[in-house]
Amino acid sequence: MPASNRALRVAVLADSDTRWKWGALTARRLAPEPDSVRLTGYLLRGRATPTARQLGEVGVTADRLTEVTCAQFLAELTAPEREPYDVIVLALVGGAVQAVLHGARALWPEPAARPAFVTGYVGVVYEKLADGLLLRHGADLVLANSRHDAERFRAVYEGVGADAGAVVESALPFLAPDGGPSYEPVGATAHRVVFAVQPSVPDSRADRAYLLRRAAEHARLHPGREVLVKLRSRPGEHTTHLEELPYQRLAEQLPGGLPSNCRLVYGNMGEVLDTTDLLVTVSSTAALESLHRGIPTAVLTDLGVREILGNHHFLGSGCMASWTQLDAGLLPKADPDWLAAQGVGSRATGLPGPAGVHDPDEPYDPYAAARARLTELLGAGPLPAVAPYYTQDTAPGYLPGILARHHLGPDGRPLPGVARTGAGGSRLRRRLRAHLREAARGAYRHGVQRVAPVIRRLGEL
Repeated sequence: MPASNRALRVAVLADSDTRWKWGALTARRLAPEPDSVRLTGYLLRGRATPTARQLGEVGVTADRLTEVTCAQFLAELTAPEREPYDVIVLALVGGAVQAVLHGARALWPEPAARPAFVTGYVGVVYEKLADGLLLRHGADLVLANSRHDAERFRAVYEGVGADAGAVVESALPFLAPDGGPSYEPVGATAHRVVFAVQPSVPDSRADRAYLLRRAAEHARLHPGREVLVKLRSRPGEHTTHLEELPYQRLAEQLPGGLPSNCRLVYGNMGEVLDTTDLLVTVSSTAALESLHRGIPTAVLTDLGVREILGNHHFLGSGCMASWTQLDAGLLPKADPDWLAAQGVGSRATGLPGPAGVHDPDEPYDPYAAARARLTELLGAGPLPAVAPYYTQDTAPGYLPGILARHHLGPDGRPLPGVARTGAGGSRLRRRLRAHLREAARGAYRHGVQRVAPVIRRLGEL
């Protein structure tokens, strides 16, 4: 860890609003003191680059926030006018993480005083486990959100003969160490029900319309309850996943509309949960945040328990339920053993921590192991060159394509002609490029949310 008389210098590179939130909060959790961080934010330019509204809703700020390409970010790491970073948090999809790691290997091919690279997952890992993990291999720390995830992550790495030493058990950074605001049980009746929707699960119009209709019907059946449909983004905005069929537009087409006690809401999920009595979702990470607070939580089975929906992750949780059961008054009770394995509510319940031993009289800190590992890395002198599992030897038919998508060559260096800095040209030219990028994003989002569904329906005729 850097000398105690200065703050930890951390850069977070994120490619969406939710990953920015995860990355920035993780950076603060990794510091000895949350306020002892000099946090610089970078937003990777792409389809999901968050808008100012989305960043404001996330509620996490940085000392500086800049939009960059992968090549520009790599150039920033060695720019002579920049003070070197101690830690780089890569809050990105797997392919982008792999590109940055190979770019870092090209920058520091030998042991050097380079930053430590940290990565992980924003929430529940229910698909592409091997693919996503192997694309993250090479980071100095790969954070697992629970004991369950840490065991799975190590098994994947060891299964291909890769070093699993970077895997460290931690927790989702937005789960409050003390469980968050205390939740008072409401007895047999939930007064405020929140349906936390997801941008891509389920993905069909019929399934999404069905879930919205059932939420509205629940409100009609229980006029004394307030039913909130918690949205992730406004039409035209993108988040971690594509949303081709926004619930806002489905609500406009709902026969009879929404009843007066059912409405669509935005806002920070933590603030919404402050007044929630029952959280309903298909498989959102919001379920873990709700369970961490002790709020009754229902993971819907209406559309089946299927890997493609992600609700299979909650098998054994005691939370599986249908809208029909919720209509009848069910308030699910979570299984404490399942919660312990998922790293949820550990401090509040006095459950064992990562080492299997925890003194219930002592506050449990799920980031203690990660901070200790980081202290060891930063105090050990020159760090070895980044060593991803995927190389030209292990994945010659896969890796070049991943790097090329980020305009890097097979050696991790920017391809010829790729701009390495964002400072070129006059202020007017830079502003024009920014407007053109925003126009291109708008056209892309319009195509995804307006044109693509029409073409898909026409194809079914």
